[in-house]
Amino acid sequence: MSLKETLSKHYARLQHNLFPEVETALGALTEKQTKLITVLESVEIERFLPHPHGYVGRPCAERAALARAYVAKAVYDLPTTRLLIDVLKGDVRLRRICGWERRSDVPEEWTFSRAFAEFTAYQLPARLHEALVKTTLGDHLIGHISRDSTAIESREKPISKPKQLPKQPKKRGRPRKGEEAPVKDPTRIERQKTMSLKEMVAELPQPCDCGTKRNAKGYKESWIGYKLHIDTADGDIPVSAILTSASVHDGQVALPLAAMTAMRVTNLYDLMDSAYDDENIREASTALGHIAIIDINPRRDVDLAILIKDENKAKRVINHPFAEDIRYRQRSSAERINSQLKDNLGGTHIRVRGNPKVFTHLMFGLLSLTALQLMRLVT
Repeated sequence: MSLKETLSKHYARLQHNLFPEVETALGALTEKQTKLITVLESVEIERFLPHPHGYVGRPCAERAALARAYVAKAVYDLPTTRLLIDVLKGDVRLRRICGWERRSDVPEEWTFSRAFAEFTAYQLPARLHEALVKTTLGDHLIGHISRDSTAIESREKPISKPKQLPKQPKKRGRPRKGEEAPVKDPTRIERQKTMSLKEMVAELPQPCDCGTKRNAKGYKESWIGYKLHIDTADGDIPVSAILTSASVHDGQVALPLAAMTAMRVTNLYDLMDSAYDDENIREASTALGHIAIIDINPRRDVDLAILIKDENKAKRVINHPFAEDIRYRQRSSAERINSQLKDNLGGTHIRVRGNPKVFTHLMFGLLSLTALQLMRLVT
């Protein structure tokens, strides 16, 4: 069965069966409530959470309802948990969608905090996202994967980096007879070529620190926090994501992301900007059976920069774009995902500290975005 047929069946079940029943029980649904129900029915949170009923001791608050509330927080783009609780107590339909009947059933803020810590330890939204991607896209061929990162600002104190010892000046000229030339230490990308996915992710820096990048207008901008690296499939569907320190270079996360994506979907092309212009990344993409289309970074090679500029000018004159240029335009889907996550799904409302909790918060938004984008393929 094709992807469109699978999603069409799910969409028809929502439109013709579920939504009329919910509206009969709760009344007319708003656009946000419709989106929330679509996400909850697509990800099926209950399958990934234990049912504590029948355990010895005082029963804990229903974790499935709390997880659904955190999805609602992302869909509604609410900045704080306190505001989420107020909305739940004031909106009967939203409260019943999440799983609580009365206002008094909604837990207090500390219960939400404990549940969020449990979801972080269990990596709940990341597991839900992985299962959703494998279920819907795992058996289908993806044309392009667009790889990019986005800055995540956080209310944390950046770690102080240890002072580096001054490097000893190198001897000029070739080594003497009997002397061995100094061996250059391998870069992180070179070390990653012999690592497993778990080892590559564990070696990446994760604490909060300061990051700097050049924006689209050529000006440098800095932030304190993290950097979220995302692989996006055709149709603007996020496939995999890794959260690192803000100072990590994009190219150092290319190999872990490629390995993670290869475990979930099968694709043909890897689209990356000039930050990923490295021969090791091209070789890793070829080893996975992909074709890497990477924008060339001339760096300090003035002649190469002039050559690229003249070539682009010639393409505009003859008005004949190459096939690679046409495929590279698909990379704009990565920019759309970054903006959707930040503008509409809580990507700018970081109120937790530490890489694991920040990643959990972001993955609730990315999970919701993935489910909504899949349904958009049908509509």
